[in-house]
Amino acid sequence: MKIEDEIRVERFPSIQQKLSINIIFTHVWAYEQLKQFFGEYGLTPQQSNVLRILRGQYPKALTTSEIHTRMMEKNAGISRLVDRLLKKRFVEKTICEKDRRLVDVVISDKGLRVLEKMDQNRHGIDAIYSNLSEE
Repeated sequence: MKIEDEIRVERFPSIQQKLSINIIFTHVWAYEQLKQFFGEYGLTPQQSNVLRILRGQYPKALTTSEIHTRMMEKNAGISRLVDRLLKKRFVEKTICEKDRRLVDVVISDKGLRVLEKMDQNRHGIDAIYSNLSEE
């Protein structure tokens, strides 16, 4: 389907504006699909990103600032994300021994298990993009 049909516009002033709108539209559409997928596991896309970052460093802990620098979505409030994951028992946090102003975060066994379940259902994310070809 054409972007003009999707947003009910007859034409765009320039090809650049059409491209810009199409990219934004596609991003929003894909993000909504991802929210549904991650929601089945009690997670948001940002929380899933944090868990994947922590799994990549497991068993080593990362500070919240280290996690933030690795996030895909930089405007996410990392402290709130970690606190929500802590409440769900997907992570554990402790005061950093090297700098007591910092918090160390490590993924929990429960967090590892939920990522493993998501990995087993990876076709759910792949299906979101199944209508796209390499071309």
